[in-house]
Amino acid sequence: MTSPSRRPARPRPVVLVTGLSGAGKASILRVLEDLGFETVDNPPLHTLEELVGDGDRPLAAGVDTRTRGFSPGTVLLAVERLRLRPDLTVSLVYATAEDATLLRRYTETRRRHPLAPNGRVQDGIAHERALMEPLRNAADLVMDTTDLPSPELRRLVERRFRPDGAPGLSILVQSFAFPRGLPRDADLVFDLRFLRNPHYDPALRPLTGRDAAVAAHVEADPDFPAFWARLTGFLDPLLPRYVAEGKKYLTVALGCTGGRHRSVLAAERLTAHLRRSGWQADANHRELSPGTGDVAPSGRSAGPRDAPAPEGSPAAQQEGREALSRIP
Repeated sequence: MTSPSRRPARPRPVVLVTGLSGAGKASILRVLEDLGFETVDNPPLHTLEELVGDGDRPLAAGVDTRTRGFSPGTVLLAVERLRLRPDLTVSLVYATAEDATLLRRYTETRRRHPLAPNGRVQDGIAHERALMEPLRNAADLVMDTTDLPSPELRRLVERRFRPDGAPGLSILVQSFAFPRGLPRDADLVFDLRFLRNPHYDPALRPLTGRDAAVAAHVEADPDFPAFWARLTGFLDPLLPRYVAEGKKYLTVALGCTGGRHRSVLAAERLTAHLRRSGWQADANHRELSPGTGDVAPSGRSAGPRDAPAPEGSPAAQQEGREALSRIP
């Protein structure tokens, strides 16, 4: 009788979390621990392979400039050796943030920077950013926590590393306001500022793209049906190609001026369209207040509005038609 193999049916996840001091590495490790990972912060690098061992429990380890024996080259070499094992799937996560944010966090906590224990925090941040650049360049996932609230950080980590995550491509549809900058993790960005703007209607201004009146106003733009057909016609054949190339996560960003009306409506609509097409998709609305919720639940009233809106509304501005013509 052939003895059963001791190798797990699925490769065991191993996550190395690194990045800049104060950028949220410990928070990421706490989320992974809640997901069932065994977590170890700052183990000596020469013990890393021993820690991984031959068990079946997922492992997450934090490594940074405080780690004994640390150097970017040593970390990358350890990652390379672990990836030679067919029973493991190894991910390198890099946490970062803007200098001003890191400085504020150190000022608030009154902690010393590990690379400037007796000097200025700004100097330590600059030194560490330069030192860690090879790890950022090699990371499988870069998480910029500059404007990332703790609940959103948790959701993003859970989405990427939850053990029961569905296989295939996971899609995040992100609405945002252009004046606040592009979402840092966006793969595809679409500009919706050519569509008619509910902001100029006093009755619609306090509402959001999740409200039926706002949706009707935007969808009544005579150029909306053609835009929507071209947007979905562009994405629908593209997504299977991403899967064929091995891509696991995709962020589609839809922006407008305020990030509350046009982009929110389009993000809800696109999320519903993708779900009906069989994709794992969620919507996130960056500019909405936390009280409105940030994930579009299945079956929202915004979902079924996927048929083209009837024409016959006031003509769109010429700049809108020019923007529409640039979509493939």
